[in-house]
Formats: sequence, C-alpha cells, structure tokens
Amino acid sequence: MPLFVVRNDITKMHTHAIVNAANETLLGGGGVDGAIHRAAGPELLEECRTLGGCRTGEAKITAGYRLNSRYVIHTVGPVWHGGYFGEERLLASCYRNCLKLAVEHHCETIAFPLISAGAYRYPKDKALRVAMDTITDFLNDNEIMVYLVVYDKDVFQISSRVVSELTSYIDDHYVDAHTNRSLESQRFPRMYSESDCSNRPQSTFRPVHQPVCAEKTIAAPLPGFSTGSLDDVLSTIDESFSEMLLRKIDEKGMKDSQCYKKANIDRKLFSKIRSDKFYKPSKPTVLSFAIALELPLHETKDMLLKAGFALSHSNKFDIIIEYFITRGNYNIHEINEALFAFDQSLLGG
Repeated sequence: MPLFVVRNDITKMHTHAIVNAANETLLGGGGVDGAIHRAAGPELLEECRTLGGCRTGEAKITAGYRLNSRYVIHTVGPVWHGGYFGEERLLASCYRNCLKLAVEHHCETIAFPLISAGAYRYPKDKALRVAMDTITDFLNDNEIMVYLVVYDKDVFQISSRVVSELTSYIDDHYVDAHTNRSLESQRFPRMYSESDCSNRPQSTFRPVHQPVCAEKTIAAPLPGFSTGSLDDVLSTIDESFSEMLLRKIDEKGMKDSQCYKKANIDRKLFSKIRSDKFYKPSKPTVLSFAIALELPLHETKDMLLKAGFALSHSNKFDIIIEYFITRGNYNIHEINEALFAFDQSLLGG
C-alpha cells in the first residue's frame, strides 16, 4: 500500500493507529507526546503506567481512548549526537517496530510524526530520509497504508541545486507566467474559447511556443484517426489505458505488485484497473504508473493520452513531472518531495 505525506495534526488523523514519539518513561511530555496524551485523555496515561517504560528504538502499543484511532503505538526515538552513536540505526528501528506492531494488530492504516525531529534535535532532512527509506522498504513486503504527518513543508529540504534548477525550469516553461492572453489569442484566434480563458491573469507578453490554454486547443486529428463519421472514428480506437498499462508491465518484466508498489498505488486500486478494461484513472494515477515503469517522456505522453490527459506548460504540477522524467529521475518519493515543496498534489493513491 502507498505512503502519503500530509500536513495535519496527528491527533486528528482517522487511522487505525497513530504513533507517539514518546520518552522512555511513556508518561507523557511535550510536543507530539503531550498533544497525544491530552487528546486521548487520562486513560492513556493510566495504561502507559502499566508498560514499564520503553527503550530507545523499541515500541509498545496501547488503546487510543478518546482519539480517532483505535491504537497508539509509542516509540522512543534517539537523541541526535552528531550521528556517531547509532542514531540512524535506532531511528530506523523505531519505524520498523511500530509498523510490525501495527500489522500484528491487523491495522490497515497508520500515521507517523517525524520521529526525533523536534526536541531530540535530529536534523529534519536526515530524519525524513530515514523515515521514507524504512517505510518504503517495509511496504515492499507488507500491505498497510502509511501517512507521514508533518506540520509544514520545511522538512522537505531538497537540495538547493535541485530547487534552483527546478525553479528555473518552471520559469522557462510555465506559460501563464509569461504570456498575455489577449495578444496570444490574436495570434492563435482559433485555439481559444473565452469561457476557458476569461479567468486567466494578465501578465507581460513574451512570445512562447505554446499558447495559453494548451489543453483546450483545437488539435489536428490523431494519426490513424478517420475524419469521417463518429462510427468510423470510434472504430479506430486501439488499446485502452488498462490494456496499455498491463502490456507495459509485461514488457518491463515486472510483477504487478512490483509495479503498483513502486507507483505508490494501493493494491485495491490496481485490482480495479486490472479488472476493468475501460477504467478511467486520474491524471496523478497515470503519471504514478509512468514513473514506476520509468517511461521516457514520449511514452508517458502516450499513456496519458490513453486516459484522456496531456502534459501542459500551464500547469506547474505537469512541469515538475516533466523535469524529473527528462532527467531520468524516477524516484517517486523524491518527486513527491519536490511536489510538496512547491505546494502541488502528490503522486500515488
């Protein structure tokens, strides 16, 4: 099952279990620990008194009481001492032990805070990398939906080089940032609908290769399509998105489970796609599979077309995806980190 990063208060998550970044006494504290105890009520503290504490890297489970979650899994993260005292190993152990407890108690969903990244001073970028790598590794062999709950996007400290390159790439390709709608519509009068573009902001004109509202243009017939009757056109339709996806999986020599896990897609959703030849996926779902299959840009566009979508330079989400594909980076979690940092929707589902 997939891994999601969300901005939320972990005490308000509706999951089977939430994780408490506790101290060794398990008797409450500050930060996330204190917030969870306050939300759960005094009954949580009473049960914690019976557990005899918890060692760093280990985990123990209690009921959720007044929380929206059935369980609270308590774990003790390492205090950061420069990385020379096994902090990474202990932090990874926190995530693994929490996930094992959740699976043992038949939880289908679990929400984590970013363990040790608060008062224990573990650098946020390093803490995030341990969390993502450990959770992803666990999900390769287990079916559970995981939410990593963060308060802000500062934890996604993607490298300054990537930020700079990606910002420049967006600036160079983002149509709306450089195009004056009215002047462009005069140059391409047959490609615009006033109802489609009336809400577009005005900006300084600079000639570009694509008009605004590229997704609404009147396009030439696709190769192989008849210009005759509707029946003639429909008769030329070839494989569906579902058929294309399954063919690509076979061509790559992948197992279905390898593909949907690499795509950060839920098994149940994949089953729907496999069983329904005419399944209509969302655009992020299509792109998630394209990333999992490591398709080059032209094949990604073909797959999008099968589902009725296209990449557009008037959409930052699309430009960011294009940036990573053209650079051969198909790590879906790194792509999601960049999407999160630029306030865009994430891949997977």
